[in-house]
Amino acid sequence: MGRKHERVAGEWALPVAAAVNGIGTGMYVPFTLVFFHYVTGLSFAVVGAVLTITGLAGLGALPAAGAAIDRYGAKRVLYALYGVRVAGFALYPFAQSLAAFAAVALVTAAADRAFPAVNQSLIGEVARGEGRDRLQAATRALQNGGNGAGALLATLVIALAGPAGYTYAAWGNALSFALAALLVRPLKPVRSTEPAPARGAGAGYRLVLTDRPFLVVTGANFLNALSYSALSVLFPLFIVQSLNGPAVLTGSAFTVNTVLCAVAGVYVGSRVRRAGARRTRAAGLGGALFAAAFAANIVLGTLRPQDDTVLGAALVGVVVLYTLGELIHSPAAEVLAVSAAPEAVRGRYMAAYQMSWSLAKAVAPSLFTTLLALDGRAPWAVLIVTSALAAALLIRVERRLPAEAVRPLPLTVARGAGQTQPAQPAEPAHATA
Repeated sequence: MGRKHERVAGEWALPVAAAVNGIGTGMYVPFTLVFFHYVTGLSFAVVGAVLTITGLAGLGALPAAGAAIDRYGAKRVLYALYGVRVAGFALYPFAQSLAAFAAVALVTAAADRAFPAVNQSLIGEVARGEGRDRLQAATRALQNGGNGAGALLATLVIALAGPAGYTYAAWGNALSFALAALLVRPLKPVRSTEPAPARGAGAGYRLVLTDRPFLVVTGANFLNALSYSALSVLFPLFIVQSLNGPAVLTGSAFTVNTVLCAVAGVYVGSRVRRAGARRTRAAGLGGALFAAAFAANIVLGTLRPQDDTVLGAALVGVVVLYTLGELIHSPAAEVLAVSAAPEAVRGRYMAAYQMSWSLAKAVAPSLFTTLLALDGRAPWAVLIVTSALAAALLIRVERRLPAEAVRPLPLTVARGAGQTQPAQPAEPAHATA
């Protein structure tokens, strides 16, 4: 037997598509309310209310998307979601009545909420073993790079074309989604290594709800997802209100995070894989680095440096530490969830897992603002506790997860067979007890 690293057919396709998709997303997310105000002509208050309501309603698409993945395959569902997003952003400039805007926003929000679960399922379909970790790290890195490039591109277009630039950005966004859909064509699902389950046995979401180890992984992700929301929701308020720092520092924090994710994501992911870390332990380490960054913010909230240069340098250090935690946590946690899901119902599992992200995003604004009103250090103290609890849950549950989910099995190639296969695990492929 010879050892060989598994390569994914068309491996470049998904990360490049993620970069193009990121350009589209980056063209409107940094200034969402302003973007839709100019595109539709509706007031800021109306736009905000519609986006909130349709965003929450869009969560209802997740269960349906999970079922569709299991029936039709992730790639076909991904094409459908790209199609909806292309149509949505192409139609936004024409949706100038409240009813029209709400209708377009609703179907687009549903596609946006379902997209991450479908994308994660696709990684599970086209890659095995360490190939999933590598593909996840590369996809996330290029997605972040695309987000930054998209925000810069939209800024330039708006600066040159004025308010009409928002319409051009909407159509450019639709074009980027169409191109991203074309780029994933080379990806081919690999043959399943699991036997087909008996019909009617543990079908649908009942299997997810009875899989307690996976529910623990999902619960831990909800706690860590609060840490991810902190960068966009809590950091700006903390800098301006608690530290009395200039607003420009919030933009600098986002820039440092985006650049590091794009530049160092693949390198950090490869170092973690080479170290042979279990995915549960790597995710726990990422959470510990989050907690360290949050503890540093408590120190800053106590000392409150008056010099903007000192404050800026300290915040850069905090963001670097936070970003390192993100680069270690994200690939490990996402691939852990993908690999812990039975292949036959992976779509439903990923839909349930994605709900933890969506719920954290919904809860974070009110939670953080309430705690911040009590004391500028209070939300960071709560996040330290949630990060520690998430790490403890992951380490405690790892014994009950599939062996290949916790640590990718070595891949072997039989001489003359020309086919790569994983070594057989020493324990059952999936345990739900």
